Amino acid sequence: MFWQQLINGLTLGATYALIALGYTMVYGIIQLINFAHGEIFMVGAFIGVLAITVLKVNIFVAMFLAMLVCMALGVTAERIAYRPLRRSDRLAPLISAIGVSIFLQTLMTVIFGPQPQAFPAVLQDALYTLGPVQVSRVQLIILVVASLLMIGLHLIVKYVKIGKAMRAASEDYDTAALMGINVNRVISFTFALGSLLAAAGGVLVGMYFNSVFPLMGVQAGLKAFCAAVLGGIGSIPGAMLGGIFLGVAEVLGIAAGYGDYKDAVAFTLLILVLLFRPTGLLGRPVQRKV
Repeated sequence: MFWQQLINGLTLGATYALIALGYTMVYGIIQLINFAHGEIFMVGAFIGVLAITVLKVNIFVAMFLAMLVCMALGVTAERIAYRPLRRSDRLAPLISAIGVSIFLQTLMTVIFGPQPQAFPAVLQDALYTLGPVQVSRVQLIILVVASLLMIGLHLIVKYVKIGKAMRAASEDYDTAALMGINVNRVISFTFALGSLLAAAGGVLVGMYFNSVFPLMGVQAGLKAFCAAVLGGIGSIPGAMLGGIFLGVAEVLGIAAGYGDYKDAVAFTLLILVLLFRPTGLLGRPVQRKV
């Protein structure tokens, strides 16, 4: 029973991790909490539904199209709503992010209505037995796709030129600009990469729960933000670990009979981590000269 719950928790945690990565990458470079990121996740889920029902494509093509659309959406939001406020007081871009979030929620509600939409059943589900554990085909796809995306992100950040520029900008983007790095391009790429991962998470969550709705990004976004802080905001491995840890804790809490309080698990863990380790599980304290 424990191993089965662990698989369920890993599946849920993998989706949290995909969303949390967008939060942590953006914060790591420009110290902005992009509260519209959950809505990017939601838009990705709806694009997946449209691609399957209208274009009649399979789940992987639908996910690819959702990723492309959300990449463009993320870059557009950064260019219009965040870049002009980059040198402003920190409260201004935060309010702008909330405005983008409300705009996207309202837009999708007007287009699709407030009621949940069924996610098309594109896969004939099956169960695979691995010792004491049963893994469904949908769970297997979620775990494999999320793992591949996170490995791909690691390789980009570690070895690709633009990834090295991201790491340089995260240390000090003013100094990075003086060293010849196009910081605007790096920040736009970061938003595109985070939006891509969120869109993939939206399609996977829609497929897993068979439902999408305009406010689905609110709760998922808050939990993913908790996962990012839990792992150490600004740390990519921390966001991955925080998402997995949060998903497993939530499912084990439900299995223990606390299903009515499952949404409180994320915030309880966040409070405990902030009390005993304010930098998060993998975060490191930042020393600033004054």
